[in-house]
Amino acid sequence: MASHLPSLAVVVRNPILLHNLVKAGGSRGFTISLSHQQVPLNICAVPRRPISQLSPFSAISKPRKFHTSAASFSTPKFNYGIAASFNAKDTRYNPDKNVFSFNPYNHIYARRKDKRTRPNSGQDAFFVSRMGESQDVAFGVADGVGGWADSGVDPADFAHGICDYMAHAAYTYKPDQKKAPYTARSLLQKGYEDICRDPSVPAGGSTACVAIAKENGSLEIANLGDSGFVQLRLNAIHNYSEPQTHAFNTPYQLSIVPEKVLAQAAAFGGTQLHDLPKDAHVSQHTLRHGDVLVVASDGCWDNLSSQDILRIVSRLMIDARAWEHTEEGIQVSPRLRQLTDTDDGKSGVEEIPSLQNFLAVGITSEAKAASMNTKLDGPFAKEVQRYYPNEHWRGGKVDDICVVVAIVVEQGK
Repeated sequence: MASHLPSLAVVVRNPILLHNLVKAGGSRGFTISLSHQQVPLNICAVPRRPISQLSPFSAISKPRKFHTSAASFSTPKFNYGIAASFNAKDTRYNPDKNVFSFNPYNHIYARRKDKRTRPNSGQDAFFVSRMGESQDVAFGVADGVGGWADSGVDPADFAHGICDYMAHAAYTYKPDQKKAPYTARSLLQKGYEDICRDPSVPAGGSTACVAIAKENGSLEIANLGDSGFVQLRLNAIHNYSEPQTHAFNTPYQLSIVPEKVLAQAAAFGGTQLHDLPKDAHVSQHTLRHGDVLVVASDGCWDNLSSQDILRIVSRLMIDARAWEHTEEGIQVSPRLRQLTDTDDGKSGVEEIPSLQNFLAVGITSEAKAASMNTKLDGPFAKEVQRYYPNEHWRGGKVDDICVVVAIVVEQGK
């Protein structure tokens, strides 16, 4: 599949990652350069400048690290290096522009109703946010149901709206003894309630996969529909989600259904799909230093299997010397924290969270290439051939693609 990828030019300002990637060799399909330009990033706008010029720390007065200086705890505590990459179908993928680097100290505003400020991810959407003042992080994706376009509804409005509301709910979260803390499902419920009250979104729907990764290393996932996640640990698949579907290519989906649409469906003896956050499958997991989490929309999973994701991530992690071959097998490199840090505290400006960016860009670029490949059958094509052998579907499935990657780093390592 990699043979179908175009050459990928990515700017690396992390000197350790740069050295490791150059040492690994440029024959793997990307070129490497060093940039000295810094241009502030307006966090509320779609990144329009090269990766080398993005500056998520521009929203704060002083760059700060997202971890404590010493590991003086009796139980391990964890931080998360997070990045996202995305591409709207029928558009060219640009790894410099179609990427987002998470900075836990950026301000998150409420609803972005100006469509020009949205990421160029089509009907797919994503969010990443700290949980209030804690070190816990919430993130996820939503995939707008394209069928609503037939009713004159922009499917992107629901997906981007519910992600905005979940991000803001997480960002403004404050512990309350009278209320239980957010879970992945209750955060999804909060986002759904808020989008249902938004008069600018009269109809629409989406799938969703929401994660909350806590400082203590626990992970909770609420998955509704055919978006999903995979947890990778030392060159192996450790956990993954199963899609929820009513029928082939008919995933569970959150919806806002106007009364008129319900009446029309009933008149013809049909029903409108209307699943709820309580229908999401919830799972709990334990994280370790060096784990990689991938949460993505079906535009990724329809074209890449979990094994494909493992292959991509393992190659990049080993090339960057984040995972290393030892006599005991694959182990986590002691340089992992340096590869995922967003700021070295010396230059006075933000440095790109290079490793997680490389993973998000690498997965998205391969998913995009696979979606346009008419000869190599992906997971979706294999499912079509299974259920509808007379359809003769070959190759990939062109769709919007959205990928969020989180690298788990234990404090003190």
